[in-house]
Amino acid sequence: MSATPWLLLLLCLAGAAGGGVLQARAQPDTKGFITIDCGLQGEAGYVDNVIMLAYTSDNGKLTDDAGTCHNISGEYITPSLGKSMHTVRSFAAGARNCYTLRSLVPGLKYLIRAKFMYGNYDGLNRLPVFDLHVGVNYWYTVNISSPGAAKSVEAIVVVPDDFTQVCLINTGAGTPFISGLDLRPLKKAIYPQVTNAQGLALLARFNFGPTDKTELIRYPDDPLDRFWFPWVNSVLWTEMSTTRKVSHLNPDLFEAPPAVLGTAIRPRNGSQIQFSWEPQPQPNDPSPAYFVIMYFTELQLLPSNALREFYINLNGELWFRDGVRPAYLYSGVNYNNFALRKNQYNITINATANSTLPPIINAVEVFSVIPTTNLVTDVGDVSAIMEIKAKYQVRANWIGDPCGPGTVMVWDSLTCSYAIASPPRIRRVDLSSRGLNGDISSSFANLKAIQYLNLSTNNLVGLIPDALSQLTSLTVLDLSGNRLSGSIPYGLLRRVQDGSLDLRYDEINPDLCTDGNSCQPDKRKSKLAMYIAIPAVVMVAIAVVALIVCFTRRKKQGSMNNSVKPQNEISYTSENYVYGDNSLRLENRRFTYEEIEVITNNFQKVLGQGGFGKVYNGYLEDGTQVAVKLRSDSSGQGFKEFVAEAQILTRIHHKNLVSMIGYGKDGEYMALVYEYMSEGTVQEHIEGSRYHGGCLPWKHRLRIALESAQGIEYLHKGCNPPLIHRDVKATNILLNERMEAKIADFGLSKAFNSDSDHVSTDTVVGTPGYVDPEYHATMQLTTKSDVYSFGVVLLELVTGQPVILREAVPIGIIQWARQRMAQGNIESVVDARMRGSYDVNSVWKVVEIALKCSAYVSTQRPTMTSVVVQLQECIELEEGCIVEDTGGSSDNPNWSYDAYLSDQSSNMNQKNDAFSMEHTGPAAR
Repeated sequence: MSATPWLLLLLCLAGAAGGGVLQARAQPDTKGFITIDCGLQGEAGYVDNVIMLAYTSDNGKLTDDAGTCHNISGEYITPSLGKSMHTVRSFAAGARNCYTLRSLVPGLKYLIRAKFMYGNYDGLNRLPVFDLHVGVNYWYTVNISSPGAAKSVEAIVVVPDDFTQVCLINTGAGTPFISGLDLRPLKKAIYPQVTNAQGLALLARFNFGPTDKTELIRYPDDPLDRFWFPWVNSVLWTEMSTTRKVSHLNPDLFEAPPAVLGTAIRPRNGSQIQFSWEPQPQPNDPSPAYFVIMYFTELQLLPSNALREFYINLNGELWFRDGVRPAYLYSGVNYNNFALRKNQYNITINATANSTLPPIINAVEVFSVIPTTNLVTDVGDVSAIMEIKAKYQVRANWIGDPCGPGTVMVWDSLTCSYAIASPPRIRRVDLSSRGLNGDISSSFANLKAIQYLNLSTNNLVGLIPDALSQLTSLTVLDLSGNRLSGSIPYGLLRRVQDGSLDLRYDEINPDLCTDGNSCQPDKRKSKLAMYIAIPAVVMVAIAVVALIVCFTRRKKQGSMNNSVKPQNEISYTSENYVYGDNSLRLENRRFTYEEIEVITNNFQKVLGQGGFGKVYNGYLEDGTQVAVKLRSDSSGQGFKEFVAEAQILTRIHHKNLVSMIGYGKDGEYMALVYEYMSEGTVQEHIEGSRYHGGCLPWKHRLRIALESAQGIEYLHKGCNPPLIHRDVKATNILLNERMEAKIADFGLSKAFNSDSDHVSTDTVVGTPGYVDPEYHATMQLTTKSDVYSFGVVLLELVTGQPVILREAVPIGIIQWARQRMAQGNIESVVDARMRGSYDVNSVWKVVEIALKCSAYVSTQRPTMTSVVVQLQECIELEEGCIVEDTGGSSDNPNWSYDAYLSDQSSNMNQKNDAFSMEHTGPAAR
């Protein structure tokens, strides 16, 4: 019989960073393994005579001479403690110290394990607490419980680059140290819970009923070198084993080794197996959630009249509806798709009423989740700043990723900018008074996003690189107080002249601009430019005057066929003009009314209508199809809303926001020209009018949900200042010819100060059914108001129902969905027209997200960033679902989907020939 996974989604950790320091430049061996004995004296490594793996030293491989080597106290060295735990490297200096593991395969999954044995190496008997990071993402808080306890911390991650970093962060609670660091490559298909968005952190991994009750199974018995700790309880359990080969199903998602699957336990008395654990809070997650992977293999050839069948229960409730029947000598796996968040975890395995034999279990793994939403710095910026660091030997806590999040992570003297879904960029570098010697590095020219560069008061000599002229974002360049020579490059001087660059070089550079003319633009070029420019300006002026005269005559002679007719230009005060100016100044193209008439073929084809007015089909001169939104006389929205939308669309650019091509403002006539969205609104697709009464497939609905969420997230996080849309609804989400979703209609959008959590308004605006009830009650607008509206859109996508259901008693879609979800019947909620063509688990998850978004209290709603991550999980679940058996339940309304968790480690003392390891986990009951 095939294995029975409960469901399928868990996620992954993407740990990466820019070129680190404290670099253990260990190369993988022929198996792809990296095994470091931290603090080992000398350059030579050794081969462990138990596991036959080669250990390398980190001595001499640490940039900036970071850390010091120590031996643990002799009283803590025992025969069972492996050699690699005898030494440590500690880091008394620096807030962050990082190992860089190189020559990896980008996109591959890796198991990373850090080991710690304090052993009173410093003679202080002070047990430290410090943090671990993988790349720029938090991994775990190391809390040493006793001098003699060995601790193992493990994560499974996706590495997006050809390197990754493990960083020890000093949090002020003791000196960080490390005993060992391992890296093991995994197959891409293994541990499907691991993705580029999150990784797994190990709480416990147990082998039930081993023949050697003290043996820890690892390499070579497990080719992946996982640590399988023995778990034996002779009072409660009877051990089972086989000498026959246990085979894996294809594909095998976890590849537990035969040495683990060949042993099991069954209850000594009774018909149930029980074990439990409590959540282990972490600083960034006081109530973590967990994934559980349980392995079941039948080790006895049962007679025809015998049956081994059992249920798995969590906290007294059936975890999934079908019973488990382990297959003889074939691996079987049961696991949950979504992280479970409970106050207590009691797992009970009970024999069914039909079973003639007690239940069994071979092994169990328990993981929490590491979110990895932080991105590493732009690779070009990293390469440039590392070359600068090497050239000038900068020692200013330049360790790890330059723009790592948090005050202890960002490099000294750097300022970075951060955007949604794109790497951080270095914007400011201040290396003034740092004793820099030599010439100005050409690598500064590779910091393409830099705006401020201060190299003043150093000992720099030589020429100013001409390549700095190509830094289009650079606004301040301070070179004063050096010993530079030669002339200032012509490109920089032109930038100074046009006012785009503030160049500071003063007289302390004695050999710079010595001939009096070398710091001035070429006069011949200036005169030539003048000869060209003056006639051009005159011609432009003549053309503008001619156009004004022509336009005025045509206005007087022509008549308007549209319901909105241009009238004399009126002035607007700062009270009704959101920017306090009475002229609209935008970078986009400005269209005349006559041009709009031509573009729309005299307003021939109406695409739709909204609160602002009708939207017409149009074509530009080059044949580009556009949509023209023209304000109508009856519109309740006026100049203020028009300017608001035009100004917003001029400065925001995102693939999931409708872009503006141009605008028109002629008297009271107002028009906005957008990119053409050929597939109309999401509302049309939900109701079926775009499918001739057919049904929008679930995968398309999921993709629309994710892309819409990304657009809203950009408004909240990527704009400066941030924006609240205020009218998120299905009719304001448009689709292009590739069915890509884009948010539209920004006339009601509101900017807010990111330092404030709300914006007070005089009136409530929005569309009935979508308006945040808290906003309606308090008049205080927040980004969570958009989250509420988006939750309603999600329910529309799942159910196919309108926002207000016209039943005997009209009911809102939120209340309607909650009533049915409370009964645990997902089929009664999902759009019946999809006829079951969806993964039920992804639907469950989307409904849960929608109901959390539409919580009455805004503080209980997730952020749009969280929503984006969870919807990505749903798509991965839908597209990557692997079903080995139908035994998993999909009808549990009580699952929790808040899978943004920290890692937990564990603490169980077990003996091994290599070493004893502290590993806490579930307890038998």
